[in-house]
Amino acid sequence: MQPLAANPISRPGALTITTFNGTVTVRFSDAIIASTERAKVLHEDGHDPVFYIPFKDIYFDLLEKTNTTTHSPLKGTASYWRVHAVGGAVDDFMWAYETPDTPALAIARHGAFDPNKARIDADPAEDKRHTPHIPE
Repeated sequence: MQPLAANPISRPGALTITTFNGTVTVRFSDAIIASTERAKVLHEDGHDPVFYIPFKDIYFDLLEKTNTTTHSPLKGTASYWRVHAVGGAVDDFMWAYETPDTPALAIARHGAFDPNKARIDADPAEDKRHTPHIPE
């Protein structure tokens, strides 16, 4: 995973949400399921960082909501989606906290993807202030 840029939204407890400065693209097989320059990263103690992509940047025509739910004491209740693309399908491919609890309000209307089922590419934006420029 690429280094994560900051802009933290501090919350009480073990949860921090930052803005990723760059592009995040999610694929299933050869199909692009989501792509954004507005991803957020959720950092939770004891877990790997997770990218959350705004619903506006997710291709929901390739997803189908399921009856699966889970509950997190810091985030609330998550709903899950199945992916259908390129002749394949996988359950619990994406989840979202549609109405998250207060510590996770910044990820409302954002979806996250299972890194064991999706290919998630994170490309940081170029830092033009620190990139050497060769005079022409």
